[in-house]
Amino acid sequence: MPEVIFAGPEGRLEGRYHPQKEKDAPIAIVLHPHPQFGGTMNNKVVYNLHYAFYNMGFTVLRFNFRGVGRSQGEYDQGVGELSDAASALDYLQSMNNNSKHCWVAGFSFGAWIGMQLLMRRPEITGFISVSPPANMYDFSFLAPCPSSGLIINGTSDRVAPPADTSALVNKLHEQKGITITHEEVEGADHFFQGPHMDTLIDTTTDYVKRRLTESTR
Repeated sequence: MPEVIFAGPEGRLEGRYHPQKEKDAPIAIVLHPHPQFGGTMNNKVVYNLHYAFYNMGFTVLRFNFRGVGRSQGEYDQGVGELSDAASALDYLQSMNNNSKHCWVAGFSFGAWIGMQLLMRRPEITGFISVSPPANMYDFSFLAPCPSSGLIINGTSDRVAPPADTSALVNKLHEQKGITITHEEVEGADHFFQGPHMDTLIDTTTDYVKRRLTESTR
């Protein structure tokens, strides 16, 4: 597991970087859940998403937000974490100049950060948002949402209730030029425990593989 340390806005950030042999491989970053509730880059959902992208031929980076693990700095209400994510994407792009596709995946708090990163970086061609906490954070900045993506959540999610996620998806569905795919995993909780993890990864893999064969955003 290649460990990397790269420069963030508040000092060093710790990550795990998996390059492909192909120089023009697509790239993806994976963002972890809330730092104040035990979220790290080694969270099971994040770890499994990382390997799902790698197994699809992506060069992948996941990392710890400021103040987590060996990353310097301290929690910053999402503002600094968004800057961390931008630095991580800069780092990933600096080593992969020839990539034609750039994806961002995030889980929970990481999904919220990922969607904000999407708004700032037009080169992002697709996103995966797992269990986005639409009940806790304002997603109204997605106006318009710049690229198509997958929003996936569990029907038994008590942290981010499905009704709030559906309301978010319905708002995004009204936007033209992009397609938001929404999948609900029956019986899954916020963390996709047990057999639901396989469903999450299979659904994500099917979606990303299909998108890579299409030319639209």
